[in-house]
Amino acid sequence: MAEPAPRAWQRMLSGRRLDLLDPSPLDVEIEDIAHGLSRVARWNGQTQGEWPFSVAQHSLLVEEIAGRLKSGLKPSWRLAALLHDAPEYVVGDLISPFKAAVGLDYKALEKRLFSTILLRFSLPAELPLQLTRLIKRSDQAAAFLEATQLAGFSEMEARRYFKRPRGLVLDARHFPLRPLPPAEVKEAFLRRFNQLFRQVG
Repeated sequence: MAEPAPRAWQRMLSGRRLDLLDPSPLDVEIEDIAHGLSRVARWNGQTQGEWPFSVAQHSLLVEEIAGRLKSGLKPSWRLAALLHDAPEYVVGDLISPFKAAVGLDYKALEKRLFSTILLRFSLPAELPLQLTRLIKRSDQAAAFLEATQLAGFSEMEARRYFKRPRGLVLDARHFPLRPLPPAEVKEAFLRRFNQLFRQVG
């Protein structure tokens, strides 16, 4: 008798079952994303503070930075920035060295999940290259801030690994970071999502 295929779906608190190999936008709920991201730790939890610095809080920071780097950025693109790490509500936040070790299969899975999430919230499955670059710059800027304020990196060391975009002051005075409790971050993430999503339609 043949062995049953291994389970490839994740059950969410909403009751949805998201198939990682063949994800459907119909199985994506923003409450599940916010709940999951608010409980996934950046930097494998190796940050200062009473609480882990969550992917949800990082996502809010990236969206804010994107808006400062590109004035007049339309709500749909700000929403894409907010959701840039949304697949991690399912797959977790793998640190960059581990992603490099896992290779292309992981990246393909993550990209498929991201496209599914974008479609669910009325965004194109493939983002324009210019926007992708802006989100990447904002992500690196956020990583620099997190590294120097929370993860124990010196500024010189952080400069080596994370590019600092021109035209943006990256310091604790302009972007003070304090890890927040999951419930508080979840509420903030949902509030910002709803503000932006109302403007997309």
